[in-house]
Amino acid sequence: MPNSIRKSDSARSVARRSFLAFGALAVAGTALAACTAPQADAAAVTTETPNDTDIGFYTDMALHHEQALAMCQRVIGRDNGDSVQSLAADILQNQSFERGVMHTWLTVWGESTAPPETVMGWMGMEMPATEMMGLASDDQMSSLATTTGLTQGRLFLTLMRAHHVGGVYMAEMANENAAIATVRATAERMATIQNYEIGIIDQLLATTYA
Repeated sequence: MPNSIRKSDSARSVARRSFLAFGALAVAGTALAACTAPQADAAAVTTETPNDTDIGFYTDMALHHEQALAMCQRVIGRDNGDSVQSLAADILQNQSFERGVMHTWLTVWGESTAPPETVMGWMGMEMPATEMMGLASDDQMSSLATTTGLTQGRLFLTLMRAHHVGGVYMAEMANENAAIATVRATAERMATIQNYEIGIIDQLLATTYA
């Protein structure tokens, strides 16, 4: 097996372990949506008052995740290389779960889960949702859907890398400024996972998809 692929597989394993740690943290949030008698630690979180960062980060990152999921759906099952198939499947699973957790907490806080029209006000840089950091343009998403082979794989990796860079920046800001410890920990884990995936992408763009 090529050394670059072994490195990618190793990095992806670390990212998956980080995701499982995130999952353990988020179980309390999922339980709130499913149970009438949440456990004490979950109930304690609901007594904390979220600030603009808590609410804004979850609202905006949920929308950010929606495009990442759309990117993955455009490439999964296509002939663009095993490495892209594996990475896209991981991102689809991880970010689908994360998005569900964020929507659960927004509901608990009495906030809307509808896609926002403006974003990043909680970061002091409010802008239209279409201009959010890391988002691909409509033309880029169309190209991703219509290209084939390694060209599609390369485009997916390039767009997802930019997407992750924007996501990491948002997560790091949330980790610094959120009021609720669970949100800060969630943001930290998101940044860790996406940074590992950026490392995988860089390896693939330098080797198989160069």
